Amino acid sequence: MIFEKTLMTLAAAAAIAAAAGVAVVAAAFALYALLVPHVGAAGAAALVAAGAALTVALAGLIAANKARGKVHHAAAADQPDMSLVWRIVEMAKQRPLIAAAAALAAGLFAMRNPAMIALLIKAFLDPPPRPPPKG
Repeated sequence: MIFEKTLMTLAAAAAIAAAAGVAVVAAAFALYALLVPHVGAAGAAALVAAGAALTVALAGLIAANKARGKVHHAAAADQPDMSLVWRIVEMAKQRPLIAAAAALAAGLFAMRNPAMIALLIKAFLDPPPRPPPKG
């Protein structure tokens, strides 16, 4: 009796997992079909893959935050001289959905303005200018 109930529960869980897998594939294909007219086949495939990677990353962040438990942020408040990058990382840890939305917006901005993104990358990667010689 208990063994039969356990098997039925496992079969139900497997059916739910299979249905979820089919739904994910169907959603990815629908997104691909929606994007193909706008960005072409390669762009649509890349955007679908990026969306899947973002979803997996968010799920991982949420799982990691739940596994870690509640984090006290009082120590971070004692350090007012944190760098901008450190503050952004901490904000992303505290609000992962807002960080994901900002990343999506930045990606859309990058698609629309590749010259601006190239300028930003160049600004970050170029060495700082040398000071003029004294004398």
